[in-house]
Amino acid sequence: MSIQTDEKRDKNVPRGHKVIDGYLRMLDGSPGVYRMLDPEHNVLYVGKAKNLKNRVSNYARTHGHSARIARMISETSQMMFLTTRTETEALLLEQNLIKQLKPRYNVLLRDDKSFPNILVTKDHDFPQIVKHRGAKKRKGAYYGPFASASNVNSTLNQLQRVFLLRNCSNSDYEGRTRPCLQHQIKRCMAPCVGKISKEDYAQLVADAERFLQGKDAGLQARLAKEMGEASEAMEFEKAAALRDRIRAMTNVQTAQGINPKTVSEGDIIGLHMEGGQACVQVFFIRANQNWGNQDFYPRIGADVSEAEVMGAFIGQFYDQKEPPRQLILSHDVEDKELLAQALSEKAGRKVEVLVPQRGEKSELVSGAVRNARESLGRKMSESAAQTKLLKGVAEAFGLPSMPTRIEAYDNSHIQGAHAVGAMIVAGPEGFLKSQYRKFDIKGDGITAGDDFGMMKEVMTRRFKRLLKDDPERKGDTWPSLLLIDGGAGQVSAVQEIMTELGVTDIPMVGVAKGVDRDHGKEEFYRTGKRPFALQRNDPVLYFIQRIRDEVHRFAIGTHRAKRSKAISATPLDDVPGVGAMRKRALLAHFGSAKAVGLANLSDLKAVDGISETVAQTLYDFFHEGG
Repeated sequence: MSIQTDEKRDKNVPRGHKVIDGYLRMLDGSPGVYRMLDPEHNVLYVGKAKNLKNRVSNYARTHGHSARIARMISETSQMMFLTTRTETEALLLEQNLIKQLKPRYNVLLRDDKSFPNILVTKDHDFPQIVKHRGAKKRKGAYYGPFASASNVNSTLNQLQRVFLLRNCSNSDYEGRTRPCLQHQIKRCMAPCVGKISKEDYAQLVADAERFLQGKDAGLQARLAKEMGEASEAMEFEKAAALRDRIRAMTNVQTAQGINPKTVSEGDIIGLHMEGGQACVQVFFIRANQNWGNQDFYPRIGADVSEAEVMGAFIGQFYDQKEPPRQLILSHDVEDKELLAQALSEKAGRKVEVLVPQRGEKSELVSGAVRNARESLGRKMSESAAQTKLLKGVAEAFGLPSMPTRIEAYDNSHIQGAHAVGAMIVAGPEGFLKSQYRKFDIKGDGITAGDDFGMMKEVMTRRFKRLLKDDPERKGDTWPSLLLIDGGAGQVSAVQEIMTELGVTDIPMVGVAKGVDRDHGKEEFYRTGKRPFALQRNDPVLYFIQRIRDEVHRFAIGTHRAKRSKAISATPLDDVPGVGAMRKRALLAHFGSAKAVGLANLSDLKAVDGISETVAQTLYDFFHEGG
């Protein structure tokens, strides 16, 4: 009854051109950001304007709009405004709000993420070279971004062959008494045990940084000269090591493929649109080297232009990322100069936005567009096949419509120990790994090995959170089908929880292996219906098996990680001021954490590296209340 009342009230809420026209008398020519909202206060659109009054007056017109904008205007019941000092500030604020609010009618970058860098540390006499992701808080030189972890790992692998720098942590370094495997396979000079002097190691670090900066022109020549001198001096082992370094450097340069001469630092951004979908391909060029490429699929409307998509992508992509010195685009954007100014202010240096028409830059853009076109073609093909499978799932399980979000659940444990629950998500775009969730089973009132109890806990926590975060189901995080690993018992247990929570309209299916527990003889269980099986060659069966196998994989992997962490954990982990080195020293001295706990104060003080203060902390920790 309350829903009907809300619908009647909503019908009486003024919307459209007249509502927008009513705001004009309150606006002046200031720059700023505006938001258009529906009767339920959902943000429909966020935009920026050099002159708010002029921009809003365009929406007040009754004609001349695209179908998408006309639809948006018809749903608008109120507007919000925020003036800024400059149009540049408005542009930056607009993109920030779009990322936060995800309005329905804006072009939206859905796959935004951070990218890894290579870090050469500067907080140690013998710097390490490692992969780094996240805030740049550690002292050192950062090189990147790289398009993916695999790009970084590949480059690091080759750099270690060339420059033989350590990648171990400082605590591992300090605890070494003999060279590790990295030295034995010629990936590290083993400075931890004095195999190289500080000065010679510093030269390797400098060479590595020159290479990452693209200043390696004379490096190979120098190494070749040193190799010749070593050979003449009959230092054949040294000559062979230098030869291997030269080969490894050549391999790095060959693997990078694209090494433009006219772009020292820039992102090549190619856009292709087709069938109401878009793909943006970004190539990261740093130090005249190709550091990988990544594709993105922004959410777009049916009638948006290339300029709008490109502008929105750039604004949102660089909202939390440092832009390079050049953005080289396949399509022009609106207010290109304004965009360049905003990015320059953000970076604290000049950023150019270019749309080349000829030359090497144009060829680079053409390559990015070709990659975008091919990627979108593959995605559309996969999406069509996925949609067909989802329709098959709806038919097989008697669902009212095609499921757009399938959530599959499983748990993993060993006789109840280190129990975890796992949830994976599949939809029209395949497996959505960013939506996967793990649940540490807290086990209140659950006996060891109680699979029903574990599943109940997972489902309770999952749907209590959904009811809290999105009770009206306006978002896209509510499932349209639940797949439960198990038979009638598991389905009944989950159904009981869902009924208690008042969520009774989401269909669920239990997936259990058949009598022979044979892959291919799965039986499916639904509440109030007889179990059934699908034909062995049914594509829907293969699809369900893939989902079931994926949730198994995720659950087992999560369980193993939790068990490994627990196995390596000791009570010493919880003692304030006791890090890896002190823990290693204590275990080496006493033999076990239990023995450390039984030691008296004088024995603790006798351990190398344990000060009186730390010894007292340790003693108090293990004898609290004793």
